[in-house]
Amino acid sequence: MFSVEHDFDATVVTLVDEGAAPLQEDVIVNSFEECITVEQYDPRTDSVSRITLSISQMRDLAAAIQLPEGVYSRTKSR
Repeated sequence: MFSVEHDFDATVVTLVDEGAAPLQEDVIVNSFEECITVEQYDPRTDSVSRITLSISQMRDLAAAIQLPEGVYSRTKSR
């Protein structure tokens, strides 16, 4: 299950782990104009872990999900 919310300066997607245990904490993806952040609560440290991706890195990740093993370079879309 997931939800999508449009805030003033970001689009927020929350991914909820469903199914058999053990379940993972929710993943929150914040899409800003200049970057994407991915956050997840870590119960071991009682803190939120966050990574920040540039828009280019996110496009590479989205493209990579559907590709076989290898090294690739994206070309600019027109």
